[in-house]
Amino acid sequence: MEIIWSITQNDIRKVKEVISSNQNAFLQARKERNVHRLNLQINKDAIIRALLMCLLTSQQRSGPDSVVGNFLGQSPFPVTYEKIQQSDNIEFFVKDTLTDHDLTRFLNRISKFFTSNIKKFQENNWAIISELKNLAEIDSKTEERRIADKYNDELKGLGPKQARNFLQALGLTKYEIPIDSRITNWLNEFGFPVSLSSSPLGDVGYYHFVLDGIQELCKKAQVYPCLLDAAIFSSFDNNGWTKEKVRF
Repeated sequence: MEIIWSITQNDIRKVKEVISSNQNAFLQARKERNVHRLNLQINKDAIIRALLMCLLTSQQRSGPDSVVGNFLGQSPFPVTYEKIQQSDNIEFFVKDTLTDHDLTRFLNRISKFFTSNIKKFQENNWAIISELKNLAEIDSKTEERRIADKYNDELKGLGPKQARNFLQALGLTKYEIPIDSRITNWLNEFGFPVSLSSSPLGDVGYYHFVLDGIQELCKKAQVYPCLLDAAIFSSFDNNGWTKEKVRF
């Protein structure tokens, strides 16, 4: 069986309209990082920050003025590889750090998942760095999906959405995007052929199906999915994104 995506000129117009209406700092940063690959940092600290961001934003608001957003915008960032190395207990260190910044929702779960993933990186001698750097050197929709699915399987607490959020935050993806409630709400209003909700997106096959539709739509509109994602995501924040508030 084969799914045929029928894309109309009106569909293309809607895509281009939401992008042109949201030419804000958030979308511009996404274009510079993910499309043009400017100033990418693929190192232990960048990976740690992106991982923690994904775990924090799984079920918490992450807009420009949110508690999570303010935490992620700190410089220097309070969770680094050096501090982890100096800690006797990674889980307690992360838990204490998040508590100090009023991030207590799902605290135990986030700290446990984070610790498990960091230990996996350490056991593999941080081989993830070379894998991510290889991804940065190519432009491949197939490879983006392969790596995203791999991290969905291997990293605790991510799932299909946050595995893609992790890669996108590091500037490594153009085609594979995190699909959240903002995206599904926009797609439902847009007229996506299937009524969408966030809960079934935990299934990889269903996630692929929805993302295939988004990618086909973007291909016809000649825009990268990562830019459509940025435009839709930022459109819900009432022009709240300034250059200083863009964290990823």
